[in-house]
Amino acid sequence: MALDRIDISNFRNHRATRVEGTRRFNLLVGENGAGKTNILEALSLFSPGRGLRRAALAEMASADGTGGFAIGAALDIGDGSEPVRFGTAMQAERPGRRLVQINSGDASAVKLGEWLAMGWLTPAMDRLFSDSAGARRRFIDRMAFAIDPGHARLASRYENALRERNRMLGDDVMPDGSWFDAIEAQLAEAGAALAAGRVALVDSLSAELAGVPSEPFARPELTYVPGGPVDGAEFAAALRQGRARDRAAQRTLTGPHRAELEVRMAGRGVPAAQCSTGEQKAMLIAITLAHADLAARGRPNLLLLDEVAAHLDPVRRAALFDRLRASGAQVWLTGTESAPFTEIDSEAAIWRVDDGSVERIS
Repeated sequence: MALDRIDISNFRNHRATRVEGTRRFNLLVGENGAGKTNILEALSLFSPGRGLRRAALAEMASADGTGGFAIGAALDIGDGSEPVRFGTAMQAERPGRRLVQINSGDASAVKLGEWLAMGWLTPAMDRLFSDSAGARRRFIDRMAFAIDPGHARLASRYENALRERNRMLGDDVMPDGSWFDAIEAQLAEAGAALAAGRVALVDSLSAELAGVPSEPFARPELTYVPGGPVDGAEFAAALRQGRARDRAAQRTLTGPHRAELEVRMAGRGVPAAQCSTGEQKAMLIAITLAHADLAARGRPNLLLLDEVAAHLDPVRRAALFDRLRASGAQVWLTGTESAPFTEIDSEAAIWRVDDGSVERIS
């Protein structure tokens, strides 16, 4: 099962790019700024959310283009049937709205997740363990989307209800209690389900990680710390009891939006944020590979790895490629040169990327 016949129009520095003839491994080689990561970002939009850069849609359109962009691809599911055709776009006249089509019919971004699981690892994520708790919550939720596309709807419902409650907390005149009861019931229901999805994901990842060796990639231990009661009724009660405190703070102080993912190095118990840069990178790769193994069991899985091999020694690179082969995912990798990827040369489709143009070289 593979994503192929990819067309990218007026996206970042790609005016009209076609990538076809894909394989299990797909390598994009070129200088910094050539447009390699832009291709990965375009592919990442075949999943719920804002893509691997979390950029605004208007930022993705070519500066000298029409003001919009379009991305299309075909998913060959390998059973002899016709490929499933995906499309996502932004129109210049509606710069804040992303359009999605599946087989020429209008669809939601969440529907894309029902066809294709998606994961990625980028250099910006190297700061994950020292970044804010919010960054780690987004990391959890994105992984959960790939396992259960319905998690995206829960996250959206929770954010909408949270935004409404916070608005009410900031009103000059305190709204009637019945208004709070209604919105808190929605918040508690969505929040309990959201927390349950995160707990299930962390439990599955932990089980997966427990079965892999601690070398050559340092094995992390994961703990989900909820930001409040995980039971719906208890969460609703906590919201009701905390109204006065929350009104003073002008925001909701309990709930999944306050949760944390704690990561420690197995065997040492050292928090990931206190580990060396190399150890943090190794643990992040270990989590990404474990998640890819989980995601590939449900639907076709796409794994986008931006500059992931550049700073790995030969032993770790070889181990990475072995794990990727076993994952069942279609893998997209970028690099400034092809030397780190010689071990997979014969297995990979290779393109040279130069100033937004793409040329197949192998």
